[in-house]
Amino acid sequence: MARARSLARFGLLGLAGALTLAGGLVFRSPPALAKASYDSPYGFERTWNASLRFVRVDSGWKITERDESSGYLLFEYRSAESGNRTSPGSLEIVRAREPDAPVRVVVQLPQMPRYHEQALIDGLASKMRAEYGDPPARRRPEKPSPQPQPDAGVDGAP
Repeated sequence: MARARSLARFGLLGLAGALTLAGGLVFRSPPALAKASYDSPYGFERTWNASLRFVRVDSGWKITERDESSGYLLFEYRSAESGNRTSPGSLEIVRAREPDAPVRVVVQLPQMPRYHEQALIDGLASKMRAEYGDPPARRRPEKPSPQPQPDAGVDGAP
């Protein structure tokens, strides 16, 4: 009888320890760092304007902070499946080093599954194509023409 009690007590302690460990893993896990990105060939100004209209006008989300010079928007994201519940979202436009290079648009919705971020990116890309048409062709940098090499003949330099 005493042995059965001690086994039952050990089992309960083991179960409590396992639940504590599982609870700690669930509640202490870091937030997901998923993000979706898109390389926009339309340049910074057009991409910024389209992003602003897409978030505020087309989607109706509240913009909580924005900075055009840094190229970011913070907004309250709401999806059809979440009802009235909102979650924080960010959209950043990273300028390219080269003048004609595409700018990168990065969307983060840390409390939502990644497909929400991808849907937002796809919607923005579709809006830009519809409003601005096909993206402008990127000019390729001109390669300098090779300098003729002097020959090694009699008039060549030593």
